[in-house]
Amino acid sequence: MAGPEGTRSAELFARAQKVLVGGVNSPVRAMRSIGRDPLFIGRAEGPYVWDADGNRYIDFLSTWGPAILGHSPEAVLRAVERALPLGTSYGAPTEREVVFAETICDAVPSVEQLRMTSSGSEAVMGALRLARAATGRETIVKVAGGYHGAIDGLLAQAGSGLTTLGVPASAGVTAAATAATHIVPFNDAPAAAAALEGAAAMIVEPVAGNMGVVPPRDGYLQALREACDRTGALLIIDEVITGFRVARGGAQERYGVRADITCFGKIIGGGLPVGAFGGRREVMRELAPEGPCYQGGTLSGNPLATAAGLAVMGELAKEGVYERLEASGAALEEAVRASGAPVHINRVGSMLTPFFTHGPVEDYADATRSDTDAYGRFARALLAEGVYPPPSQFEAWFTGLTHGDAEIAAARDALARAAGA
Repeated sequence: MAGPEGTRSAELFARAQKVLVGGVNSPVRAMRSIGRDPLFIGRAEGPYVWDADGNRYIDFLSTWGPAILGHSPEAVLRAVERALPLGTSYGAPTEREVVFAETICDAVPSVEQLRMTSSGSEAVMGALRLARAATGRETIVKVAGGYHGAIDGLLAQAGSGLTTLGVPASAGVTAAATAATHIVPFNDAPAAAAALEGAAAMIVEPVAGNMGVVPPRDGYLQALREACDRTGALLIIDEVITGFRVARGGAQERYGVRADITCFGKIIGGGLPVGAFGGRREVMRELAPEGPCYQGGTLSGNPLATAAGLAVMGELAKEGVYERLEASGAALEEAVRASGAPVHINRVGSMLTPFFTHGPVEDYADATRSDTDAYGRFARALLAEGVYPPPSQFEAWFTGLTHGDAEIAAARDALARAAGA
């Protein structure tokens, strides 16, 4: 692997490999797919991160999405500081989690009741169990390249780290675990409709974010809604990435569709570990203690996480926020285009992916035709120029409210140099 020797990051990585598997706590962080060793981050503020050697980078990874306000935003820091002296965890109900749930229900009309979790993956696990309990059916329909967390039953043709590592499914997942998972192409409504006969639910990222950013075709999400209504299946919309990012009401607001169950994560935690799932009242009441479907967690509704999440959602409710996010995403897209890199760019709001392919990217098969070696060279060159992109072709780039004109201008110059490297 390429990477500067004699640096603090190199020293830490050598130590990490002795005590952490692969030297990391999540595979894609190893940066193997872009042909180098990982950077170790020392601090982050606004649109920047600094590595352990003090080098500064314009950050378009944005901690995989949550840093929508920028890193270390004042509102979040103050909220956590106020909450911290009151205790870090109670394992009991709090007023703040009620306000948190009210805030989400107010923003996303399809969510009438909510259950909090500690991660987006946990939210998806709860949503799948709930859908099966509510329908009395077993089969779940998902799209090829759709990633919904490291859940055994969904780690078949998943995106994110599995696509980055070039494996179709994870070792250790039994055939029985995936037997009730039916896979269809993204953006193929007829295939989904056929698979939904007798199924419990369809789970979909409304904007694919883990095969790289792939937007829905016109009418695709509405067709899924109609197919679920016709077959009695539930529509689970995974808004772990898109929730509160592409609109205050998420992709459901942006595209005019309504889920039966919605999964949230990332942004709603304000950088702390949190997730949630919610939906129609009659469906959610299948959960214990009101119904027979069990789901629980010691850290669900954690007081620090809800404090941070409420601070973020309060800032995102301010006038003009999503216009600014749209503008920053468009400015980054234009900067990538201007670089001359041979890419096709997909963008929705403040999330985008440059694919090293000449044709359009509308599904997983299209995405995997991208030249990953070219992306790796581009990403390494960008890091050398002080820009931090996702260390994988198959992830989203994100802008936030602190990516201003100066950062975009500096990124434009860096992108042009990287494209010519």
